[in-house]
Amino acid sequence: MFTGIIEEKGIIERLDIAGNSGRIRIRAEKVLEGTRIGDSIAVNGICLTVVTFDEKGFTADVMAETVRKSSLKSCRSGTKVNLERAMALGDRFGGHIVAGHIDGTGVISEIKKEENAVWITIRTSPEIMRYVIKKGSVAIDGVSLTVARTYDDGFAVSVIPHTGDETTLLDKQAGDMVNLENDIIGKYVEKLMGTHEKDTGMQTSSKDTVFDLEYLKEHGF
Repeated sequence: MFTGIIEEKGIIERLDIAGNSGRIRIRAEKVLEGTRIGDSIAVNGICLTVVTFDEKGFTADVMAETVRKSSLKSCRSGTKVNLERAMALGDRFGGHIVAGHIDGTGVISEIKKEENAVWITIRTSPEIMRYVIKKGSVAIDGVSLTVARTYDDGFAVSVIPHTGDETTLLDKQAGDMVNLENDIIGKYVEKLMGTHEKDTGMQTSSKDTVFDLEYLKEHGF
């Protein structure tokens, strides 16, 4: 589990992808402190397992599902990435619950400065927008952010100077792809209420379900 509070920016030294899987080597410093083989590190929001490491960086295996779901396919040697170690028991919970399991990607459509903050607008799929709500949480390349505006095909966040300095978000440009992870709580609520979608994209309940007080009472709320 992660919180979306980035610890440092690393650099991809090597990305060896054959077909849809392979291995990645990342130069880092801070996230190596106390790290052991088998530990999890979020790389641009992607939970990866450390398979080797030394004083200058670490390597991780990348499976096909990760490449399909994330922006790794657009990365290359020299790309900067956001890094966060798994949350330790007893740490402050500064962001929100981030699993490190990417739901999909989005594309930055606009970056606009407003006084000391920067607005980033992201266009994405209906599958992602299904769980995006105004003032809710979303992880963008592993960064925990609050949704400030929503649209039919995307959303916008406002990035404060500290977040801009500590992450790669302001290194991005319009047209760049980013990893997105929805707030896990919304997905569990949907599952428990019997309206989640299977991998086929088909809902398990009637599309005519109405979420009113009577429905909530029937389901124990």
